[in-house]
Amino acid sequence: MLALGIFFIIIGVLFIINPSFIWMITESWKSDDGTEPSSLYIWNTRFGGMILWIVGIGSVIVAFL
Repeated sequence: MLALGIFFIIIGVLFIINPSFIWMITESWKSDDGTEPSSLYIWNTRFGGMILWIVGIGSVIVAFL
């Protein structure tokens, strides 16, 4: 449980800090121009990163209780 929580924290921080990198890895090949992600994609990825980060923090706290 602790390892999964730490994994979620790391992935969540990556999603929050650099959503363009995530887009480049996962979605750029689907785009016609392939230049940059939309502002909605960036917002959505950061929101998902926040959720992952919160779940990770919760998992770490539960692992120590």
